[in-house]
Amino acid sequence: MRTTPGKGTLRVLGVDPGLTRCGVGVVDVSRDRSATLVHVGVIRSDANAPIEQRLATIAAGLRGIVDAHSPQVIAVERVFAQHNRESVIGTAQASGIALLVAGERGLRAATHTPTEVKAAITGYGAADKRQVQAMVARVLRLDALPQPADAADALALALCHAWRSAGPSATAQSLTPAQQAWADAERSAKR
Repeated sequence: MRTTPGKGTLRVLGVDPGLTRCGVGVVDVSRDRSATLVHVGVIRSDANAPIEQRLATIAAGLRGIVDAHSPQVIAVERVFAQHNRESVIGTAQASGIALLVAGERGLRAATHTPTEVKAAITGYGAADKRQVQAMVARVLRLDALPQPADAADALALALCHAWRSAGPSATAQSLTPAQQAWADAERSAKR
């Protein structure tokens, strides 16, 4: 079933990239920063499958979510240097697939570092995963912490993007891509 964002909301698909588990979360965020959960989940690929099949699985999963939920923006965790080079390469590949799907579908895309996300969600850039999960559950009025952590991280990315991109002082001349998407969504909702 295809869903569309409500009037005056920005629908963001957050993607926590990973080859084995790619977290995805879709939220609707109103101008007052209140948020509603639309979809949350994890796209899984078989660790024993060839890399091209794993990436195709992630791409197909992301396309399915975009088709089902019509996000206006895709927010992806920005890849950063890690000690485990193999892990960062897989994360970068999955991140590239998310950005590719955004481009294919004509959607705006943005990347945010883990520190930016933690600071936006908890107010503390060094918050741990449990703190992020707890705040995401609180903001979205969920009865339980979103699981697994990849899914919670994807929701946090989506919330971070919406909150960071839609300040009250935005003007027509200084709109970020996400704010422009928001404005475009409001205009089409009024038609």
